[in-house]
Amino acid sequence: MTQSLPLVLVPGLLCSARLYAPQIAALWPHGQVAVADHRRDADMAAIARRILADAPPRFALAGLSMGGYIAFAMMRLAPERIARLALLDTSARPDSPEQKAGREKFIAMAEAGRLMDVVETLTPKFLHREHAHDPALVETVRAMAQETGAQAFVRQQKAIMSRADSRLLLTAIRCPTLVLVGDGDELTPPELAKEIAGGIDGAKLAVVPACGHLSTLEQPEAVNALLGDWLAAP
Repeated sequence: MTQSLPLVLVPGLLCSARLYAPQIAALWPHGQVAVADHRRDADMAAIARRILADAPPRFALAGLSMGGYIAFAMMRLAPERIARLALLDTSARPDSPEQKAGREKFIAMAEAGRLMDVVETLTPKFLHREHAHDPALVETVRAMAQETGAQAFVRQQKAIMSRADSRLLLTAIRCPTLVLVGDGDELTPPELAKEIAGGIDGAKLAVVPACGHLSTLEQPEAVNALLGDWLAAP
């Protein structure tokens, strides 16, 4: 068995610690598990620095969607501290002009007091078509948005728009890496995961069946098994 290693989990946009509720108990036997707070800064590098300041000296790092963008930023700042990396339902690419325009629209809606309208728009894209009307999942998405709040959501969107292109970083990543994606992820589809895994030497690609963007909630047993293997691998 590998030596116990602390694990830092970074949520996605509009997501709270609930995103990883199914993982915390399952992964605890591998080492201490902490969920990072990514709500306080409007710049990707600033978020990364804040999380690193609170993190153990050396740790495993997993991030989903925006959490993956943050993980890339942390790898730029302190690669020697990150012993293992898991990138879930994310992209190494910067925003396209169309994506930036969409974020600006959502920022304007949130600033006008319409955050839950943003949530209603995003929920069908967050969840696989088979789960889009699952009451428990829909309620979890709404609860996470309420826990995030409009002001933090605006900061998160601005931080996402500030992120660098991480494709050139991929070849510099040397730690054991898992790249995971839902087969029905509409926001960061499997092609983007394949691009990441193809750029990182030795990375493992896992495509989870019947799963959308919020893989940790939609298919927790499959995700827990993959993350457990990633943490236990020599």
